[in-house]
Amino acid sequence: MSSPTPTPASPPEPDPFLTVRTAIILLAAAFIGLIAGGLTFLSGGPAAGAVLAGLTGFGLSVPVLHKLIR
Repeated sequence: MSSPTPTPASPPEPDPFLTVRTAIILLAAAFIGLIAGGLTFLSGGPAAGAVLAGLTGFGLSVPVLHKLIR
């Protein structure tokens, strides 16, 4: 009698593209940017100004959220 052949080991799982922390930070920053841009647009500002306000809100909130969320 022969021993059963061992099954080959499965390859290790690849690392995730984004960690959960990074995804939360980026989603929260996108939400802040959308709120800032939407409020700017609703206050009567031009669309280009609203986009600029939203992008600025997103960009400035990422480092702040990075320090706050541990």
